[in-house]
Amino acid sequence: MEILPAPGNFDAIILRMSLELDATDLAILAQLQEDARIPQAALSKKVGLSAAAVNRRIHRLTDGGVITRTSAVLASDALGYPLNLVVLIEVESEQPDQLDQVKASFTNCPNVQQNYYVTGEWDFVLMMTVKDMAEYISLTRELFLLKNNVKRFKTLVVMDKAKATLDVPLNAKS
Repeated sequence: MEILPAPGNFDAIILRMSLELDATDLAILAQLQEDARIPQAALSKKVGLSAAAVNRRIHRLTDGGVITRTSAVLASDALGYPLNLVVLIEVESEQPDQLDQVKASFTNCPNVQQNYYVTGEWDFVLMMTVKDMAEYISLTRELFLLKNNVKRFKTLVVMDKAKATLDVPLNAKS
């Protein structure tokens, strides 16, 4: 077991188990990443283990921090959110308290699907979904213009989702 700082929280410490992943673990992860609703009986047949053994491995992978969440992927346009945006943000100050405050405001906004603190010219990259441009204008006022720590932002409107996934490549082991 090793102690690592929690991502996005410089003061907190979490325990993360160092796991050795074998080919069966990777096969289980690949199947779950493709369809997390697969019945354990079907999954056990695909990977050549009993359902109980698969269940134990899934628990170990979850407890070890490899599986962090199981959720459904929803079609935003089918739910009335057809506009997808990439927003680049530069902050005035990277003082920890101000940075944590602006980061929290982005993270707490339900329209922000992904929030990345990055290096380079910009400080944050947000992936957002909104119903229309009027909703986005309202959010820019709330998240960027009324927050003293946002220096500037740039919005890129997604014209086509050529690829949108959070899948991790499991065939290349480093």
